Amino acid sequence: MAIKPPYAASDGPGAVLATAIHAGHTLRPEISALMALDEDTRLREEDPYTDLLAQAASPRVVADRSRFEVDLNRPRQEAVYLNPEQSWGLEVWKAPPTPAAVEASLRIHDQFYADMAKRLDALATYGPFVVLDIHSYNHRRDGPDAAPADVEGNPDVNVGTGALDRTLWGDLVDGFMLDFKARLPATSTIAENVRFKGGYLSTWVAERYAWQGCCLALEFKKTFMDEWTGKADFARIAAIRLALADTIPALVTELGRM
Repeated sequence: MAIKPPYAASDGPGAVLATAIHAGHTLRPEISALMALDEDTRLREEDPYTDLLAQAASPRVVADRSRFEVDLNRPRQEAVYLNPEQSWGLEVWKAPPTPAAVEASLRIHDQFYADMAKRLDALATYGPFVVLDIHSYNHRRDGPDAAPADVEGNPDVNVGTGALDRTLWGDLVDGFMLDFKARLPATSTIAENVRFKGGYLSTWVAERYAWQGCCLALEFKKTFMDEWTGKADFARIAAIRLALADTIPALVTELGRM
């Protein structure tokens, strides 16, 4: 039986769709009762405010449930964190979730990908398309008063393209990175596959749509917020969102050449 999806979809014209599948923080009651992690720890490992960045594109899909309930960017068999090795060493549970609770979470995963298939199948009828899969990552893991991680290995924007066929999509990727960097502050860094190569959504798009679908996994370093307190710099978020939105016309033009 279908369940109400814990994500919201916004329809709109265009061949560029944005997702923020780690933006959610809420838990359903039966999962919350078993959760060992406090809200601050969960929030630090989630991707808050990426829903605001996803507003750069008109069609978009935004999760409102926590990845600690179900991780939509992992394969189904790994989508519920059952041991610390799956969750950065964190002990997620006071007591393990029941098989029924796990299955209920996995049905969310199933429904998400079924819904995404319908949505992207519709886009594909018009030609090639791009998915901007928006995430964020921590760079001050040693503590709020410690030095941040080195800049060279931690770009402001990491573009994950590990699942892409670059013989098909290389020009689009290169053009996007140059265009986006030109619209960000001059000191900003953008790099490909330095920290992340993309997760399951990227792989799923590449496997299902081959030459028709290009998923760019965008990992934004949490310079637009304090990763320890969760406090946001909304002006900076707005500037990043505008810069990202301004890259879409060139993406559409490149798609038209394919």
